[in-house]
Amino acid sequence: MEKISEHISYKEGTYSNTANSLGIKNEPTEANLKNMKTVAEKVFEPLREWVGCPIKVNSFFRSKELNTAIKGSAKSSHLKGQAIDITSMTCEKDDCKTNLDMFHYIKDNLDFDQLIWEYGAVPKWLHVSYVSKKKNRKQVLVTRRKGKYYTYTD
Repeated sequence: MEKISEHISYKEGTYSNTANSLGIKNEPTEANLKNMKTVAEKVFEPLREWVGCPIKVNSFFRSKELNTAIKGSAKSSHLKGQAIDITSMTCEKDDCKTNLDMFHYIKDNLDFDQLIWEYGAVPKWLHVSYVSKKKNRKQVLVTRRKGKYYTYTD
């Protein structure tokens, strides 16, 4: 199966425990795959290079059926392959990057549509979307509970 990018396999980009347990097909179209490759190229790979070790892909593409099953937003960028949820991983280096480190790096150095700090005093995971250089809003949000978003302020 083809790779989305150097560090994201097709399986990682489409995997879902929920889809597997419910027998839901989670297969992106060619347009979705193109979007996923763009997100990987513009956000994930530059971040991965900065982090210097693996980053866990929690969720990338979601089919409409899967998105409904997990009660995702009907307008979710995951439906188009334009958003990725990620988490830092434990590494063996002394300067491992945390979700908080990655949040600030993305915010300060990368182009994106939305960057969301997901739950907690430090982010439990990050949601990052990318549409296009022209259409990206650079919107930075924080959520502490499902459905409630606040504009991030330093």
